[in-house]
Amino acid sequence: MSDGSLRLDRWLWFTRFYKTRSAATSAVQGGHARVNGEPARAATRVRVGDTILLKRHQLEHELTITGIPLRRGPAKEARTCFEESAESLARREKRVSELKVDRLQMPMTRGKPDKHTRRKLRSRNRRSD
Repeated sequence: MSDGSLRLDRWLWFTRFYKTRSAATSAVQGGHARVNGEPARAATRVRVGDTILLKRHQLEHELTITGIPLRRGPAKEARTCFEESAESLARREKRVSELKVDRLQMPMTRGKPDKHTRRKLRSRNRRSD
């Protein structure tokens, strides 16, 4: 790019946060990305130094853009285009461990749950709400 910027949806796709550009666009339109603290649109231009708050798979990523990629290249190349804050990494690791604990508390089933097990799962979820 001549002006050193790139559309947010393309940046997210180039840096491999999403497998397709349309998935990145849908995520941004769904409100899962903020640029410099402001709600973003897919066409929002991002530049080096901008901060992106991205919610993906129940996890938050706080990213600072360090480079504008020219293409969707290998993961190592994509990783050089952003830095994640230490606080963000710590919060994400804590959230992952919480999700693992939640999964361990669920009743274990072999394969797809049967009718009886589904009823147990539903009643358990209703009690926790």
